[in-house]
Amino acid sequence: MSTTIAQNKGFGATLWDYLTTVDHKKIAILYLIGGGFFFLLGGLEAMAIRIQLIKPENDFVSAGFYNELLTMHGTTMIFLAAMPLIFALLNAVVPLQIGARDVAFPFLNSLGFWLFLFGGILLNCSWFLGGAPDAGWTAYAPLSTTQPGHGVDFYVLGLQISGAGTLMGGINFLVTIVNMRAPGMTYMRMPLFTWTAFVTSALILFAFPALTVGLFLMMFDRLFGSGFFDANMGGNSVIWEHLFWIFGHPEVYILILPAFGVFSDVFSTFSKKRLFGYTAMVFATVLIGFLGFMVWAHHMFTVGLGPAANSIFAVATMAIAVPTGIKIFNWLFTLWGGNIKINSAMLWSLAFIPSFTIGGMTGVMLAAAAADYQFHDTYFVVAHFHYVIVGGVVFGIFAGLHYWWPKMFGKILDETLGKITFWTFFIGFHLTFFIQHFLGLMGMPRRYWVYLTDQGLNTGNLISTIGAFFMAIGAIVFLYNVIITSIKGEKVGGDPWDGRTLEWSIPSPPPHYNFKQLPLVRGLDPLWIEKTEGRKGMTPAEPVGDIHMPNPTILPFVMSFGLFIAGFGFIYQVDDASWLSAVFIGMGICLGAMFVRSVKDDHGHHIHKEDLDKGDGL
Repeated sequence: MSTTIAQNKGFGATLWDYLTTVDHKKIAILYLIGGGFFFLLGGLEAMAIRIQLIKPENDFVSAGFYNELLTMHGTTMIFLAAMPLIFALLNAVVPLQIGARDVAFPFLNSLGFWLFLFGGILLNCSWFLGGAPDAGWTAYAPLSTTQPGHGVDFYVLGLQISGAGTLMGGINFLVTIVNMRAPGMTYMRMPLFTWTAFVTSALILFAFPALTVGLFLMMFDRLFGSGFFDANMGGNSVIWEHLFWIFGHPEVYILILPAFGVFSDVFSTFSKKRLFGYTAMVFATVLIGFLGFMVWAHHMFTVGLGPAANSIFAVATMAIAVPTGIKIFNWLFTLWGGNIKINSAMLWSLAFIPSFTIGGMTGVMLAAAAADYQFHDTYFVVAHFHYVIVGGVVFGIFAGLHYWWPKMFGKILDETLGKITFWTFFIGFHLTFFIQHFLGLMGMPRRYWVYLTDQGLNTGNLISTIGAFFMAIGAIVFLYNVIITSIKGEKVGGDPWDGRTLEWSIPSPPPHYNFKQLPLVRGLDPLWIEKTEGRKGMTPAEPVGDIHMPNPTILPFVMSFGLFIAGFGFIYQVDDASWLSAVFIGMGICLGAMFVRSVKDDHGHHIHKEDLDKGDGL
């Protein structure tokens, strides 16, 4: 039973299969499709921004539409593209790396995906229903609470629904990694990607509730007349900034830590070496997660918190560079003296080191509170942020997709097209964002619609826009690579990279149940240990027996669809009380599906050992 779309099925059967699946491998593909779509959408919004700024006093888009593009680009890329693409990799790989047959809560896994998708669709419906959110992706009060129209309402409800899905995913992976590791896989034998998934899931568990609370308060301010962020009613608009960034800064590490895990696995595999300083890498990962919650107010140095608070957050921000530096050096030492193979996954990983180091260096500059007064709200901050997110997260996603594509789909992405993608995107990235440091130092403010001819910003913005076109070309080539590989690519075996971890011990794509027999883990890089002792696969930890698997269900889709309908009702009841009926209908659908789930006696099914596919190995 394959995770790829079965060729024998008709389209209708395949669609139903994916609508009802609770298989982590198929959910990974759904996240990949959903996140990929929103990545392209966010990219189109970015291109429109850069075209507007290609020359002084341009009128490619109107000022109001520019604000919508700016807000939706940031919101889409962070919440609807980077997060789900990270979850695609987590779903595809983590259960396989720990020797599990699925995640701990398959139903919740499916529900998390559909909540993300319907939340994202609800948010983007705003384009066609009177205007998208236009208060910036951080939605600072009081602008966001007083902005007319329903754009910000779509932001609030869309992110509430989508964020609930992410929170479920984080809880699910925490429980999976704690409870479902194969026999012998202690915490200090877990691959670095699994470790980063573990810390990321803990960050999600503690960070997302802050965003949820903030969005609830903003929803009540906008839709029900409360005044949590209205100073005239005794509220405080700075509280929104605190709530947003208590979530927002850990969110940066929620995104970057899995990318760190990808690079660790890629460097180790293609250097033919155990990861240098594994224990130090694990503790650095945990320390980054811990310190990530102590630095949120460095986004607020100019708010007026006072010198004591600013000093504390400045020192904490500089301190977080230490564990990150430990990681950089350990990756370099892993490469040192290794039998290095250069391919697309390795190119993205190697390019990450200098790119992310530049982002870290400018981060330390911004951490100096006195200097931040000058940098704040200029293109210097835009450049720093994109060097971290694109140079870290997006490079990591590309590296992970090239590395694990054969495991997910049984085919290796075309190497020539992969290298074309890399070089066009890499060159375009540095052209786009490196020059923005200097635009910021010259005083160009972020979020401005136009600039004047005599401000000396013409050449820098032209170069930046040309770079953006290079990045767009790279993304298009990658899309073409995916299509051409799915049509013409040759099937590969279970271990095309001569891998070191458990996912490479089973066929590609994996069978429905992942492992016929749970593997016995005897050390770090367990598959490599078996290979060096002359074995072809993993030593089993159990005899062949019946395998218990969950049943597919449409209920997660129905629950999410109900919340989607209720979202429209909440937004439009302000204009017309009859829209409250949509709230009741939507919540009725959602709660009805929950009730069915509660009373239905669903214990899953067993795959009998006689029915297990021949030759699947562990």
